[in-house]
Amino acid sequence: MKAVRFHEHGGLDKLIYEDVPDPTPAVGEILVKVGACALNHADIRRRTGEGPLPHILGLDTAGEVVALGDGATSLKVGDRVMIYPGVSCGNCEYCDAGQHNWCADFEMIGRRINGGYAEYVVAPANNARPIPKGMSYIEAATFPICITTAWRNLHTKGRVRPGDLVLIPGAGSGVSVYAIQIAKASGAVVFTTTSTEEKMSKARDLGADHVINYKTDDVVKVVRELTDGRGMDLVIDHVGEATWEQSLGSLRKGGRMVSLGATTGTHYPLDIRAFYPSEVAIMASGSHTRSDFNNGMRLVDQGRVKPVVDSVFPLKEAPQATRRLERGEQFGKIVLSVSESSEVTPATKSRPGT
Repeated sequence: MKAVRFHEHGGLDKLIYEDVPDPTPAVGEILVKVGACALNHADIRRRTGEGPLPHILGLDTAGEVVALGDGATSLKVGDRVMIYPGVSCGNCEYCDAGQHNWCADFEMIGRRINGGYAEYVVAPANNARPIPKGMSYIEAATFPICITTAWRNLHTKGRVRPGDLVLIPGAGSGVSVYAIQIAKASGAVVFTTTSTEEKMSKARDLGADHVINYKTDDVVKVVRELTDGRGMDLVIDHVGEATWEQSLGSLRKGGRMVSLGATTGTHYPLDIRAFYPSEVAIMASGSHTRSDFNNGMRLVDQGRVKPVVDSVFPLKEAPQATRRLERGEQFGKIVLSVSESSEVTPATKSRPGT
């Protein structure tokens, strides 16, 4: 099969489009012919960081089941599926309790297990979910990691409630485009930030009530003005160092913040004497479960959350697609089209660049 693989860690030049042996499904696994695979910042960290080599990236995969391993009886050949990438042992106390993300053997397809930047990928059968009727592989590939992360941090961790004032920095990211929609569907008043008028308009189209240009405005000041000095009930911060100060400063007394990423840096100085009187709660979130995935996808099934496709590249142009992600030019998900069956539906065509 053809795949994009790297043999050493480093820059975009390390991503090589090449022939790779076809994978074979083991017991309880399925073999999927990949229709499309979406990009994530985790791919960049994996390529430039550590882990076994050579490696095929790609956490977010959608495609067609073409073979079943022994014991994979829940699916059949020809099923159109999207793949939740979290893999665990299935036998420990955490897996038994549905917290397989805490399993000592928890791993991700695309992180240490070969992923979807390829014509074929293997996955546990219980990680597959049917693609909603009428949805293309390109659209389906935008969901697994980001809708799972968005649901977990708004609901499982953040405990969002109807009427909550919620700030989601970085409107154009994969997590944010779904967090905005989920928060709105949950009855929250949604605030978000972005950097251009075009992206501000797109954020409003997703349902954001208030959109702040962080390049031209003081985010904390605007938040206080818009809330009559009160501040946010909940902030979902996946950006890290660049937004921590504004995220903390935007919280109301006793507010909640979920920290789930650090794409702009990992360190932020904190004055503890100024911090503890605020009585805010900061929660860490570095994992997710199939339940988070399924809960998020129920909103998709109900038509309350829509796929957001920024752009589509052929598999061999993975370096060019990644460059767009690294530059932060996207609004929504950047997707690799892997097979001819990953056609763009009319719904996708009607949202160019969104």
